Amino acid sequence: MTMTEALMLALAWVAGGALGGIFFGGLWWTIRHGASSPRPALWFLLSGLLRMGIALGGFYVVSAGHWQRLLTCLLGFVMARLAVTRLTRRSADPRIDSETERARAAQS
Repeated sequence: MTMTEALMLALAWVAGGALGGIFFGGLWWTIRHGASSPRPALWFLLSGLLRMGIALGGFYVVSAGHWQRLLTCLLGFVMARLAVTRLTRRSADPRIDSETERARAAQS
């Protein structure tokens, strides 16, 4: 593997992470805002189409016909999913949730 190929794979991985961040961050944003919208079905439909279009178009551009780049991009995409999931989830510990709620209630 030459240095140029290694650089292209690294860039494909970074691009996959960015695509995954956009896709899963957009999903998180849609769920938070679309559920309280007067037209949630429209939000979810348009968001899904936009997110899929960006992700598929990005995969197509990044891969440029090379399966190695596509696979590396997919790896970055999946890693971004794990990162977004970790950053956006609520705590599994009910004590932390209740402490957070008490702090919020005290501020109000």
